Amino acid sequence: MPEWMSIRDTKHKIDNLSAEEVTSSYLDTIEKSSINAFTNINKKAIEDAKYYDKNQSDLPLAGVPISIKDNISTKGIPTTCSSRMLENYIPPFNAHVIEKLYEAGAIIIGKTNMDEFAMGGSTETCCGGTTFNPWDTSRVPGGSSGGSAAALAAGESPISLGSDTGGSVRSPASYCGVVAMKPTYGTISRYGLISYSNSLEQIGPMATCVEDIAHIMDVIAGYDNRDSTSIKRDINYSDAIINDSEGMKIGVPTELISDGINPKVEKIVWDAIHKMEDLGAIWKEVSLPTTKYALPAYYILAMSDASSNLARFDGTRYGLRVEGNNWHVMASKTRAQGFGDEVKRRILLGTYALSAGYHDKYYVKALKVRTLVKNDFDRAFNDVDVLMGPTMADIAFKVGEKIEDPLSIYMTDINNVPVNLAGVPSMSIPCGFADKMPVGLQIIGNTFDESSILRCAYTFEQNTNHHRKRPDGVN
Repeated sequence: MPEWMSIRDTKHKIDNLSAEEVTSSYLDTIEKSSINAFTNINKKAIEDAKYYDKNQSDLPLAGVPISIKDNISTKGIPTTCSSRMLENYIPPFNAHVIEKLYEAGAIIIGKTNMDEFAMGGSTETCCGGTTFNPWDTSRVPGGSSGGSAAALAAGESPISLGSDTGGSVRSPASYCGVVAMKPTYGTISRYGLISYSNSLEQIGPMATCVEDIAHIMDVIAGYDNRDSTSIKRDINYSDAIINDSEGMKIGVPTELISDGINPKVEKIVWDAIHKMEDLGAIWKEVSLPTTKYALPAYYILAMSDASSNLARFDGTRYGLRVEGNNWHVMASKTRAQGFGDEVKRRILLGTYALSAGYHDKYYVKALKVRTLVKNDFDRAFNDVDVLMGPTMADIAFKVGEKIEDPLSIYMTDINNVPVNLAGVPSMSIPCGFADKMPVGLQIIGNTFDESSILRCAYTFEQNTNHHRKRPDGVN
């Protein structure tokens, strides 16, 4: 039977059995699964596990399996971005985070499904089909890192990596009842991450408990001279795993708990805030007034980045190539057949926003809004240690319910995109259930203050039991 296991549990099981047996168990679970969380399985996973059994390494992740979102480059393992454009692409190099994981002894078991090129909020825009939520397979797992979250919830992987451009690890973590962090922009190298929006996205760890997020951060965070956005800063994230919130100041943004939120979700989130109050924290309402402009500003900036980044996929260098009489016909046919509808939509809108007649009207104005959003967060953190609110305004929606209405999916990101615009860190942890589906609590920190988030999240987790609940059929 599939199991939810922490890194600590997994290493204990490896000590009692072997890395080969533990890895084989996960691979068997994936093979029998019907939730479609994976796009590819690493054919060398068992071989790697045997190596660690022979060498008995004391590395921090020695023999521990990990799944990787399919937009992070893995040498020798297909990296497709869940797109026809890259369905046969096998990278010749590893992303920085993959190098760090290998150095720590982790075993990559496979690549997880995602919205095509990370553009979507439901993991339905994938060339290999939709991923389903293990709590209710009629519902989506969230996106774009839905495959990673679903794999964790279904016991198909103990830890995973995703990427977060506007909530893409936090949304599926909330919908699937797991834990995920979007670190401060620049904390984790983006080298080897296939870009959707360079100025917004960050690789983020996903796990079944807060402690594991800290352990993964200890492994993958740090400076990389191949990434111009990488920041030189050393910190031991595991030091923040402290069960104590006495005197912690929590701000509750009124804009995150407002009209449009499911009343059941609102009650659960307020219960979580009052639980932190019982544990010694102090809370007060704060305002982030310009966040009401964050969603349109985010999509203008993200789609503009996408328009620029995806121009490289033209059939000339790598990926899909559809022949034509000349370069223009070849590029047009390649992009028409290689990209799905959502990706095409975002390229077109981004190109429009960047065009000569509209650059100042839309793109430049969105950049100004971004600055105002960041200023709002800076003011809030003058008075509080963390901000707290719902990760998502509602529980996971039904498969197919919103796919024909892109704007309704865009709106689901409303609580998440301000964080990416501001570049601050944020985390989603389980805080309860509405209609038998998980609800996520979002904890937002000041720039480079992941430690306060981890301390707050760990304290809440240790004094509640929401993270211990499992979907049917999972131990």
